[in-house]
Amino acid sequence: MQRADGMNYAPKGKPNPVVSSGEFRFAAVGLDHGHIYGMCNGLIEAGADLVWVYDPDPAKVQAFLALYPQAQVADSESQILEDLSIHLVASAAIPADRCDIGLRAMAAGKDYFADKPPLTTLDQLAQARQMVAETGRKYAVYFSERLHVEAALFAGDLIEQGAVGRVLQVVNLAPHRASLPSRPDWFFDLDSYGGILCDIGSHQIEQFLFYAGAKDARVLHSKVANYQHPQYPGFQDFGDATLLADNGATMYFRVDWFTPEGLPVWGDGRCFILGSDGTIELRKYIDIARDTTGDHLYLVNQDGEQHFALAGQVGFPFFGQLILDCLNRTEKAQSQAHAFKVIELAIQAQEMAEVISTPQQ
Repeated sequence: MQRADGMNYAPKGKPNPVVSSGEFRFAAVGLDHGHIYGMCNGLIEAGADLVWVYDPDPAKVQAFLALYPQAQVADSESQILEDLSIHLVASAAIPADRCDIGLRAMAAGKDYFADKPPLTTLDQLAQARQMVAETGRKYAVYFSERLHVEAALFAGDLIEQGAVGRVLQVVNLAPHRASLPSRPDWFFDLDSYGGILCDIGSHQIEQFLFYAGAKDARVLHSKVANYQHPQYPGFQDFGDATLLADNGATMYFRVDWFTPEGLPVWGDGRCFILGSDGTIELRKYIDIARDTTGDHLYLVNQDGEQHFALAGQVGFPFFGQLILDCLNRTEKAQSQAHAFKVIELAIQAQEMAEVISTPQQ
């Protein structure tokens, strides 16, 4: 697993199949972002069979086959959509292209699993909602900063158990390493990636709604900047936002591309959860200057203070739940309303953001 570069960060867990071989077949379409590897790892560990892969770039396909030689190379996306045995299509295409792939997959009777952000405009969101309503298919989203982080999953369990009481506020700090020389052209094009708040900001909003138990929220304020990369005028290297949920909980989050080269992981992701009866801090990927492993959780409540080292202890149940949801038409892994509300708020935060002027510009 690549820990230094977030674009190729693909956690691996222990096999925990919920189905037998042949019961759940899926395909990968669109390999532009390395998150496709994390998506496939999770599904395969949960018992799914990776049957097909398609991308117009042969080099991306060959790199994919090096890790998943069991996949057949499709000549076209249509070849996959016409295979009646395929239950789900997974995609990490260019963000602006993810919705169209999903619309075609759902129209063909497949469930869809998109990397975040699952789409980039409110018009695309309206189309996706309409297609879900018409077909009854799923448009699931890979919010890896919670779903593929054991400490983040354990935090949800603690909250559900009442360990910190009612969640009052969530603060997320999500720095990322830019790794600019390795980035494709679309990474710098605002229309292609949707903006920093739409893209990596969607992770943070997803955690807020989940931890706070909120069904809706509104964006109070947001801002974006290109502080240090004027050579890429469409790039945003900083963003933040504050939100107010329908149940009164609040959130602040910051996202940026300023991880120092001296850090051995792609970002020192932190999440702070304030409850009425306690606090939780997540140190997701590293505990700096102390422990290079990730998945640390610190809990303080009426019973005292505790540190949990959770790497390899929790697993990643989302993927098995998603498979069973697709087969049983349930919503235990992720509700459709939740997935769509997250990206709606992220796009709203992006669209209303104040653009900070800097001396370089």
